[in-house]
Amino acid sequence: MESFIQQMINGISLGSIYALIALGYTMVYGIIKLINFSHGDVYMVGAYIGYGLIRNVGLGLIPAILISMTLCALLGVIIEKVAYKPLRGATRIATLITAIGVSYLLQNLMIYFMTSQRRAFPTTLQNRVFSLGNITINSQQITIILTTIFLMAVLQFIIKYSKMGKAMRAVSTDMEAAQLMGINVDNVISFTFVLGSSLAGAAGVLVGIYYNSIDPLMGVTLGLKAFVAAVFGGIGIIPGAMVGGYLIGIIETIVSAYGGSMFKDAVVYLILILILIVKPSGIFGKNSKEKV
Repeated sequence: MESFIQQMINGISLGSIYALIALGYTMVYGIIKLINFSHGDVYMVGAYIGYGLIRNVGLGLIPAILISMTLCALLGVIIEKVAYKPLRGATRIATLITAIGVSYLLQNLMIYFMTSQRRAFPTTLQNRVFSLGNITINSQQITIILTTIFLMAVLQFIIKYSKMGKAMRAVSTDMEAAQLMGINVDNVISFTFVLGSSLAGAAGVLVGIYYNSIDPLMGVTLGLKAFVAAVFGGIGIIPGAMVGGYLIGIIETIVSAYGGSMFKDAVVYLILILILIVKPSGIFGKNSKEKV
């Protein structure tokens, strides 16, 4: 039983990161129905920003997270304005291919400037370990969990109570009707990218302290798993992305802990296939004939 509780703690730590990234996928899809595959690479850029600020500038973890969130938010808006806005009204396959192109562009730009070498993420926290019997939790896991809960609470407050959050919900429900009611849809879409990309920036720094290493292709696998989490919970639904992220993290950790570390990634992708076959709308989604 203690072993199971320990794996739950480890899974919640990992799932917190998946949930932060999955929120970006689900918010963008909820507003403009775009699967933004470049989102995983925005998170990768966030990790490198945190790396540079901590290692070269000497900043602490919190300032590094805040600056990484700000710069990733700016990057998200630039991507939206340059790559996606001109294609608004185009076919979904066109925007999807563009998103994949942006993803490869970000990866190769990072390889060009930072090389493909894997880098050790600088240590910013004393790795204190707290024990209760055979159950342990370290200070890094506590930091990741608390930071994620705080950011999710702020996001929920913005979505539910702010003017822009209400506009986001209106555009998500019916874009044309929201436009007729005087809502500036362009600003709402840009704000959605700001929120999603800033969360990805925070996730990038948290992944750095969790895995202690970063590389230009880190956004591919982890971004795909976060996408699976968004689909699992119900893409386009914010609580679904949160729950999906935690579930994927817990499942992956438990599979790895009980002898399946070689195929833990395969299990995550198997979940995606099963969800698309059995309930394409995800756990919190309503039944729909539309394919994800």
